[in-house]
Amino acid sequence: MKILVVDDEKLLVKGIKFNLENEGYKVETAFNGEDGVELAKTGQFDLIILDLMMPKLDGLGACMQIREFSSVPIIMLTAKSEDMDKIIGFEYGADDYVTKPFNILELKARIKALLRRSASNTAQTQQTQITVGGITLDSEKRTAVRDGHAVELTGKEFDLMELLIKNPGKVFSREKLLDLIWGYDYQGDIRTVDVHVHKLRDKIELNPADPAYIMTKWGVGYYFKG
Repeated sequence: MKILVVDDEKLLVKGIKFNLENEGYKVETAFNGEDGVELAKTGQFDLIILDLMMPKLDGLGACMQIREFSSVPIIMLTAKSEDMDKIIGFEYGADDYVTKPFNILELKARIKALLRRSASNTAQTQQTQITVGGITLDSEKRTAVRDGHAVELTGKEFDLMELLIKNPGKVFSREKLLDLIWGYDYQGDIRTVDVHVHKLRDKIELNPADPAYIMTKWGVGYYFKG
């Protein structure tokens, strides 16, 4: 894990860096807001610690600029303890707030909690988005993209595509697809599946006549080639 510490108190920064590196973190430092923002643009940090009062650009300004290009977790450090300052910090995009003087154990605990939360949010985002080749499905937004271009799918087309792409290589019979997508009490013809597969190929495949993704297992059904 890589952490950026931005504070104009060099002895404090040195102490934080020492303690965090003992915990196994990689730590980079800056001593004013402008340098902190520039580092944040290039450093790919997992967490940033920002002091509120700094020369050139204060912590609120730095936080606001960082939020223009990154959602990295940010902890604000401040010598003030008023609730209004905390509220302002949160409105500018801070995730947590630690008041000086602080116990280093408290700071470590808050860092660990934020990193766990960030990892959990990332995992949830990854679970809702599936990318195979040039195709990306977002299960939460129910959107499809092929080679960077949005693909308009009907509800059933999306359900069918989602089922296939989440089970690469697994062959589904027409009867099974009809049951899973349309429901066991569906009164329509089994050829409904073939029609929807045909429409999906027209929208998803570069060459529907020679599909690369939605494949036919002759005499059995359909599967997704991952």
